[in-house]
Amino acid sequence: MLMRTDPFRDFDRITQRLLGESARPTAMPLDAYREGDSFVIHFDLPGVRADSIDLEIERNVLTVRAERVGTTAEGREMVLAERPSGTFSRQLFLGETLDADNIAADYADGVLTLRVPVAEQAKPRKISVSENNGRAHQIRA
Repeated sequence: MLMRTDPFRDFDRITQRLLGESARPTAMPLDAYREGDSFVIHFDLPGVRADSIDLEIERNVLTVRAERVGTTAEGREMVLAERPSGTFSRQLFLGETLDADNIAADYADGVLTLRVPVAEQAKPRKISVSENNGRAHQIRA
């Protein structure tokens, strides 16, 4: 199971509404769902080069970092700048039921896709139950 935590996310939303701006760059949006024996996570990272994406796992905490270079240049006058630039970071806590050693990552069309397999010990399995007469029955655990 995936667990998300960002203690400042709600605070940032309130600040944005009150001040019309963000106190820090917007977190990278994500979708996460289970598909068969894997969890799939999609991070929106438009305008980010694949070589600027860094994935790190430490004690079941997955950290995703990416950098988007700004479009400011000398001689250019910005009229509107809504696309945040700089370094973005997001952390997810991976539950003990996930196999953090076998995560697959793919980046296409501005979307980083991670596939996190469910650990073998967490998958459903059948357990045999024997009766006194010696016949065994299968029960799904």
